[in-house]
Amino acid sequence: MRIDIITIFPEMFSGPFDHSIIKRAREKKLIEIHFHNPRNYPVNKYGSIDDYPYGGGAGMVMRIEPVAAILDPLLAERQYAEVIYTTPEGQPYKQAEANNLSTMDNIIILCGHYKGIDQRIRNIYVTKELSVGDYVLSGGELAAAIFTDTIVRLIPGVLGDETSALSDSFQDGLLSPPVYTKPLEYKGHKVPDILLSGNHRKIDEWRNEQAEKRTRERRPDLLE
Repeated sequence: MRIDIITIFPEMFSGPFDHSIIKRAREKKLIEIHFHNPRNYPVNKYGSIDDYPYGGGAGMVMRIEPVAAILDPLLAERQYAEVIYTTPEGQPYKQAEANNLSTMDNIIILCGHYKGIDQRIRNIYVTKELSVGDYVLSGGELAAAIFTDTIVRLIPGVLGDETSALSDSFQDGLLSPPVYTKPLEYKGHKVPDILLSGNHRKIDEWRNEQAEKRTRERRPDLLE
């Protein structure tokens, strides 16, 4: 899989992408991640890539030309399943979307910045707009990192136990049940006896019951 990320701050990805799951996936060559900086395509000698919005108002708007200078060659080189724009105005990001994106060969993630990007970029190039929540980030880099992490961990061969991701929260519409490990008792709190029984059918039933209970208490909207 190949992910191209368009960002004016590529250095922000060096932390999360150089460790843990994404690092492992890149080392195994299960995924390619490429960064493209619009600042490399300024519109004038002053290095500008943004300008004041037509009609007035606060903030600056990212211009078309620097973004198009990246997108046009990429789209000419290969076929991309999605060109994703990170924006609080996008559809809420869900596990089902991560599952869907993880099956694709090539995607582009365009990180929003400033007051936004010229609407014509969205009209011409963007195929999907996604949001990580009903709040505003200073830029789309953190959202892009979240999208990438959720996608990469689902690619076969990335996780040590490929079945692990299938039991994550939201995969079956429920939150995950409680999990325990050693010691058997800590400050008077014991591991539930059912988990020590060896009866896997009963254990599965208990886990399903606990998942439903936790979801009902914490996220009843998922059960509607």
